[in-house]
Amino acid sequence: MTTFERYLAEEIAVDHADGLIERREALRRLGLLGLSLATASALLAACAGDQGGTGEPAATTPPATQPGGAAVATQEITFAGPEGRTLRGAWAAARQPRGGVLVIHENRGLNDHIRSVAGRLAASGYAALAIDLLSEEGGTAALGDEGQATAALNQAPPERFVADMRAGLDELGRRVPGKKLATTGFCFGGGMVWLLLASGEPRLAAAAPFYGPLPDGADFSGSKAAVLAIYGETDARVNATRDAARTALERAGLPHEIVTYAGAGHAFFNDTGPRYDQAAATQAYQRVLDWFGRHLA
Repeated sequence: MTTFERYLAEEIAVDHADGLIERREALRRLGLLGLSLATASALLAACAGDQGGTGEPAATTPPATQPGGAAVATQEITFAGPEGRTLRGAWAAARQPRGGVLVIHENRGLNDHIRSVAGRLAASGYAALAIDLLSEEGGTAALGDEGQATAALNQAPPERFVADMRAGLDELGRRVPGKKLATTGFCFGGGMVWLLLASGEPRLAAAAPFYGPLPDGADFSGSKAAVLAIYGETDARVNATRDAARTALERAGLPHEIVTYAGAGHAFFNDTGPRYDQAAATQAYQRVLDWFGRHLA
């Protein structure tokens, strides 16, 4: 498995261990990734032991206040992609943009939560484009459910993601000419931020990956971005790559901060999910705004 293939499979297993999905659904989703029943069952058992979970559905609570407050309404757009392909995204315009931000979704594809992140960034003064990395498949909505979306992401080559994200930066540059560009992403999307940095993309002035898996052998020597890397204290699986990220950033000589929020877990910023930590999310959002304010000015 590649870094991202392994991450996507483990994400399903951890969701089951934490009681977010039932065993049957976890096995279905792992099967869509190409795992055999025996391999999938072993992975579920291993993650249940690591997490100390029961696999029973977890209780959910109503969403709390979103970090960043009210969001600007987003507009569904299409734009030119590589090799003549058409890409999809959600565009949130800022009245007087201080920069442009490419927002990269979780392993569920482009959904309302990620649209709201783009809208909140626009309300905070940063025009934002939330790209749909499943555009090639007709868009996230065309796939029907989260399991199919994750499977489609699993099947796509990383090179396609990099090309599509670069096309997203092209579109941002067209919409906010003369402004500096940044990117942020969450979970799988955080890993995509690391991947884009490792591709040597020179146009990024800043980046803020949230609890994203680091690609194996990541080399950021071609990047010029100032990086704010955000982690949750109890997210042991992703935190296992944190020291390697620090080393790669130091080796490349990039300005960076690595922040770990006490008591917070994986996906703590997602206010639509049961792992949401309002205090950590609010602090992290303000830190991102401060970082962008410093490096996109």
